[in-house]
Formats: sequence, C-alpha cells, structure tokens
Amino acid sequence: QAPKKAKKKIEGGSNVFSMFEQTQIQEFKEAFTIMDQNRDGFIDKADLRDTFAALGRLNVKNEELEDMVKEAPGPINFTVFLTMFGEKLKGTDPEETLLNAFKIFDPEGKGHIKADYIKEMLMTQADRFSQEEINQMFAAFPPDVSGNLDYKNLCYVITHGEEKD
Repeated sequence: QAPKKAKKKIEGGSNVFSMFEQTQIQEFKEAFTIMDQNRDGFIDKADLRDTFAALGRLNVKNEELEDMVKEAPGPINFTVFLTMFGEKLKGTDPEETLLNAFKIFDPEGKGHIKADYIKEMLMTQADRFSQEEINQMFAAFPPDVSGNLDYKNLCYVITHGEEKD
C-alpha cells in the first residue's frame, strides 16, 4: 500500500511548502526552472537579465536587477523563491475586498466600469499609476468592444490565478 502522506498537503507551522497546494508548488517550480537560465539551482542577476531578454525586454538596468536580488535574504534557491512568493501573496486582499473597492466606481452594480474612467481615476487619485502601469493592466485585462473593464473577472484572476470560464 502506498504511503498516504504523499498525497496530502504537508502540514506545519513555518514550512513554506504548507502554504501552497501541490499543484501551485509545481507551477512555481516550473516558473523557477524557466528563470534559472543557467540551471545551477539559483536565480541570480544574470538569470534575471536572461529571463527579461527572453520576454523581449532588453537593456534592463543593473540597479533594477540588483534591487530584485536584494529582496531575498540570501542566494535564491527554490525554497527562498517560494518563500518570497508566499510573503508577497500573503498581503493580497481577499476577492470580496477587491470587489468592494471596484464597486465604488460602479454604483449601479453592472460588474464592469468604463476603461477610460478607471484609467483617469488610477492616474489622478492616491497612488497614481503611470501610463506604463495602465498599459500593463490593459494588456493583461483588455477592455471589451464597448470599452468596459470586467472588474469581477479581474478580481477573480488576482485572487485565484486564472480566468473563470
């Protein structure tokens, strides 16, 4: 009989692997492997530069790469990589909180808002978005043919990771 422990999520207090489902850990491992360009088991500045280049972003500033690497407490192996993602994701608001934030801009409760309106709000209020950040958002979540942003789907993707059908 196969051991039952292998299937179940690892329980434990400080174990970073207990923060994620097995499928999520596998996805992070694939991402880590893609980023570890020289296959030495660690992500360093050269790996990051090569990853950006593979994504079409050339001429990344050295300081930008150094800042990324400095976010880690030491060399970035898979466990450190997973821990860093766990810390970033821990701060993610629950879906309901995000939806409530968007509902401020949608008093009629349609589930979508005009892309031009949300762009104006994001670029003129509080922590102002740059044009590049707006472009990134609309590249990831393009408005529909009527120019509306489906914020319910956006909130789902932010909290769950992929679009619902």
